[in-house]
Amino acid sequence: MELFNSGIPNPPFKIPNAEGYNCKFNNGLNVFEITIPNGMLIYSEHYFDKKISDRSLEYFLENDSLDWQTANWREYDKEQLAKVKFKNINWQHDKLNMYGKEVFLPRFSAWYGDIDKPYTYTGLTLQPKNWNKGLLFLKEQIEKIANVNFNSVLMNWYRDGEDYINWHADAEKELGQNPIIASVNFGATRRFLIRRNDDNSIKLEFPLKHGTLLIMKQDLQHFWQHSVPKEKKVKQTRINLTFRTIV
Repeated sequence: MELFNSGIPNPPFKIPNAEGYNCKFNNGLNVFEITIPNGMLIYSEHYFDKKISDRSLEYFLENDSLDWQTANWREYDKEQLAKVKFKNINWQHDKLNMYGKEVFLPRFSAWYGDIDKPYTYTGLTLQPKNWNKGLLFLKEQIEKIANVNFNSVLMNWYRDGEDYINWHADAEKELGQNPIIASVNFGATRRFLIRRNDDNSIKLEFPLKHGTLLIMKQDLQHFWQHSVPKEKKVKQTRINLTFRTIV
């Protein structure tokens, strides 16, 4: 049974049947437009087709010594990773000081963008690497639907379902008052959750699949948090890019 009309599929997520929530399909853009209290999301399940998505994942992990599809990346910490010469992305395994101890983040990361746009989050200050052709191609395609000129991208590499990111909001002052954050996923499907700041029991879930684009906009970052929880059954790797504008 179709949700809207013939030819338009049911969305792969659920929206509460309550005041302030609405989901409609934009035929022209081929996306779901989701209105929630104090925010809006745009969801495109397969914004990038399989060919581009497959090539993107390969591009991000190409290196001179290991088979990116079969390597056990969990064996590599920051020092060991430095010995792997990635061709296109300068991956890092950052540490935080927590309660007097250094703790690795449960994911690898990389920061690219305009060279004069550093970014600080979770106690880390990141200096951007210069854009490369692959990232610029994705940025230009996403800007067509986001109607924003992004100047930075934070890349997170989740080696498997053991890697995750805790509840947080992208509300740093460098992002401006109501930032537009465009998130694109390549690789394993992972759960993406959002919850209300003032009532953590109010949660929505969106599956981020191979090639999925999710855009968060309006004042969402001030009223909602988001996370990618652990999923131990997920054995495949996943790379997420969040394009943003540092002001």
